[in-house]
Amino acid sequence: MLLLLTWPPLARAEEAASRVVEVIDGDTVRIDPPVDGLAEVRLAGIQGVKPPLDRPADRPWPLALQADQALADLAVGKEVRLVPAERPIDRYGRLTAHAYLADGRWLQGELLREGLARVATSLDSRGEAGRMLAIEADARRARRGLWASPVYAVASPTTVRDRIGSFAVVEGEVVAARRVKDRVYLNFGHDWRDDFTVTIAKPALPLFEKAGLDPLALERGRIRVRGWVERYNGPAIEATHPEQIEVLGEAPR
Repeated sequence: MLLLLTWPPLARAEEAASRVVEVIDGDTVRIDPPVDGLAEVRLAGIQGVKPPLDRPADRPWPLALQADQALADLAVGKEVRLVPAERPIDRYGRLTAHAYLADGRWLQGELLREGLARVATSLDSRGEAGRMLAIEADARRARRGLWASPVYAVASPTTVRDRIGSFAVVEGEVVAARRVKDRVYLNFGHDWRDDFTVTIAKPALPLFEKAGLDPLALERGRIRVRGWVERYNGPAIEATHPEQIEVLGEAPR
């Protein structure tokens, strides 16, 4: 059962209103009438509980059905106020927005609080990262929803190898931080050809500087990083914006 919470509203000129008529998956709904011709809304800044794309349809995925039903109970048939993300249309042609019910509930906040989604900001939808991370942290500490399942557990630099091709949250100590040409590498092991690495490309570095986060100063510090795990030598996450990295313990001086 989802708790009734009221979140401070956001005010932007681009706000629109519509009604949720269907849940497509754990972070996507269909609305009617469409907004500027867009009928699908991707809830900005979160990764809902849903199976990998290559998962056979007849094989259930932990918590996916429960998450879909919870979102349906929360939103279907109700009017929502839609506040577009920084980039309001994603590459699939969906409206990307924060969604608020008439009673003030924030769909992203409700799902995160119940452990039915993880924070998954992008370069184009990072404006509400701070309050979303705080809500997620509360659910993680309480082991609500997905945080009680080993499938979604926070990975280590060793176990993240099993998450290649999926979204993951990883915690560990940065063994070495180096800038090589136009890219920063945060290595979590001594063998950069095989161990977990976080990479930061040159275009992203000004965002880290603006946020007061020097990636090179993270060496020997403990961090939590989130994103899609790809194979780049070993498993790797590319950090395109500073909100993907939480500093858990500063490097010893």
